[in-house]
Amino acid sequence: MNNLKRLDLNLLVTLEALLSERSVTRAAARLNLSQPSVSIQLAKLREIYRDPLLLPNPHGMLPTARALGLLAPLRQTLADVGRLVAPDQPFDPRQAEVTWQLAAADAAEYAILLPMLPRLRLAAPKSRLAIREAAPKRMSRDLADGVIDLGFLSREEAPAELRHRPLFHENYLLVGRRDHPLLQRPPSLEQFCQLEFVMVSQDGGGFRTQIDTLLAAQGLTRRVVMSVPHFLFIPALLAKSDMVAMLPSRMLGELLGELRTCAAPLEMPGYDMVMVWHERSHLDPAHSWLREQVVAALGPL
Repeated sequence: MNNLKRLDLNLLVTLEALLSERSVTRAAARLNLSQPSVSIQLAKLREIYRDPLLLPNPHGMLPTARALGLLAPLRQTLADVGRLVAPDQPFDPRQAEVTWQLAAADAAEYAILLPMLPRLRLAAPKSRLAIREAAPKRMSRDLADGVIDLGFLSREEAPAELRHRPLFHENYLLVGRRDHPLLQRPPSLEQFCQLEFVMVSQDGGGFRTQIDTLLAAQGLTRRVVMSVPHFLFIPALLAKSDMVAMLPSRMLGELLGELRTCAAPLEMPGYDMVMVWHERSHLDPAHSWLREQVVAALGPL
């Protein structure tokens, strides 16, 4: 109780900034305060908690075990207080000067963000978008920390603890250059295995996907001669070579100029694309509006 009497809300805000930024300088910039002011508040916090909280480190400051234990309940408390004092006003997109942070792989950028962008710019002209690379392994943490606002993943990749909404079902097509001699008609399974494939390996350097597992079940193999970390390099590569690729259909759109598509001679399961967000953003009017723009731009599921 004595500690509670000595603690004010501003100290908790400073503590959250310090633990997130792990730097007095960056925390001061985030809080629009001077470094000495933040240092004084850190000294008060250390006295209250009877713990150093943050220790000097060559790359900034290192939180103590006590500080790391405080971070999650601290963020939840500040979020609850924020909702408690927030004015009950509708979100006005035309006047909102907000920066949204979205995480999407390059294929999702074409399939989701490109159709949404004209609608968003028209409805919220003062807003900004920052597009980050989708990293499924840290998506939940980045959403919880406020590093990103919305993420786009396949349903299989989406962490169970996040809110999510289905957007569309995606299928793969066999793609090669328009005058590719083996794609003038859908290839047989034998011809398919003789083609030279380029594939996406997001972790880098991989040469095997679910397609190879399906072929192996039939005692077959294909020729994967190149792997790349992103989808969007592939169309230009295909247009200038005899290589082919299995690509998500929705990303092709305007990229099809010099390319030909056809169905593969084996059943290749597609995937469901979902939009994911954290519980802390679920009731926020601006965030809710943004989610609706995504859904409206893509049309019915």
